Amino acid sequence: MGQAVSLPFKLANTTLTFYRGFFHYLLGTGRHSPYLPPSDPSSTIPSYLRPHQHTPSTYTSTPIFHRHARMHLYTLASAFYLYHKPHYRKPSYRRDILDNFSNVAIPGTGIPLSYFVWNRFSALTLVCVGYPAISLAASVHKWMKGLLTFSGERHSISEEYKVRLLAPDDWFSYWRLNCRIAGLHAYLNMEEGSLAPPKGYEMENKWTFLEVGKERNVPISPYLTTPAIVVKHRNEEGGMGIHFYKNATEGGDWIIQERIENGEWVQNHLPEGAPLSTFRVITQSRGALDVKKTNESSEGCRVEDITALSCVFRAGRKGAETDHDSILFDVDPSTGKVLGGTTNAHWYRLGLSQILPGRCPWRSKDHAITHHPDGNIPVSGSVVPDIKGMLKLVEESHWKLCPDVPLVGWDVVLSKDENLPVCLLEVNLSCNFFRGSFDKEVYLGFLEDMVGVLQGLRLGKDGKVKGKVVKKEKEV
Repeated sequence: MGQAVSLPFKLANTTLTFYRGFFHYLLGTGRHSPYLPPSDPSSTIPSYLRPHQHTPSTYTSTPIFHRHARMHLYTLASAFYLYHKPHYRKPSYRRDILDNFSNVAIPGTGIPLSYFVWNRFSALTLVCVGYPAISLAASVHKWMKGLLTFSGERHSISEEYKVRLLAPDDWFSYWRLNCRIAGLHAYLNMEEGSLAPPKGYEMENKWTFLEVGKERNVPISPYLTTPAIVVKHRNEEGGMGIHFYKNATEGGDWIIQERIENGEWVQNHLPEGAPLSTFRVITQSRGALDVKKTNESSEGCRVEDITALSCVFRAGRKGAETDHDSILFDVDPSTGKVLGGTTNAHWYRLGLSQILPGRCPWRSKDHAITHHPDGNIPVSGSVVPDIKGMLKLVEESHWKLCPDVPLVGWDVVLSKDENLPVCLLEVNLSCNFFRGSFDKEVYLGFLEDMVGVLQGLRLGKDGKVKGKVVKKEKEV
């Protein structure tokens, strides 16, 4: 009874902490002063975003939770700073989120999130009204699910609400956190008077990635150099059903490649008719903390400054064209052992019919899948061959191609080709962990270092140092 009475007060306190922290970084002291960690005596981080001195009794009272909350709230507020700023792959950050949100919906709503970020006001409404409401609904849903399934798991609505609102650990929130870091980093490291981001961001272009990768001895996926190809439908006539594709090698828009086949280990874990299925590996580079030093000095970044964080086996579904439709099996990077699988497909279910009961699940199985559902093929418990070699490859590739980019998602192929058994399809610089597990201490520690650097660059663009406006020297 006492818990029920105290619940509204706990929820209100968490909501207040969210608003205070968000506006601290949007308009308050956190926006106009350097970001310094709590250990620094000059830090302006408010007490409600610092861990308490006593021994943590729950996850939400630990130092790592509070660090995560600071990274989440700082970057969430920074999205409004970035909104109309140039983006490294789009004319603006706004354009990038509109495109990325066009096929994503909160499960069970069917409404693309792009509808809610059309302008700053609608985005602010989503953050200040929609986000707390969604977090509360998700917290109550998890609590009720624990009761109704008789699983024995006891979930606290107030603790889950804290996690969902202040330090969310779902795949979507990590994806957006990585995207905001990439957007901030690329923009703030543009040279004055130029809209060109650091060189490493050019790797987002698939053709540039292949060209530069080949030059620097990175095992990229093979491509054909024939100037152009013609594709005809076998039954169309009268000039219909014929398509001409000019190769990117000749200045065209198309990369022409032979189809890559899955290697033996991968194919043994897939049904017939499954697509090429890749491993998503995320790496981080401390070289991105000082872009100028990294790009101007051979000692600016060493391969030891690159760390592989996570690995996920994307086991494609039967009949799918790509592994975007897949079961996401977590892989232990230290051993190569395949862990439980899950999906995020319910986030891509669009249309108002998804609101109807039973049409779209609110949650997926939390890494409880052990077999590929298309054929009941066992996957969990298997060991990925030479996982150390795979991780070393992506770390070295990050160092060779884009050490000035903070986080990179690699699509790694174990192929049937004996001459190229492992290759890289492409990179994703606003990357997605695809629900893979990783060392939060390493990841969040890196992000906090990065935020400190980015805030300094941001104040420099504002013409502010330590919160004070300074006169810029006139050009001679």
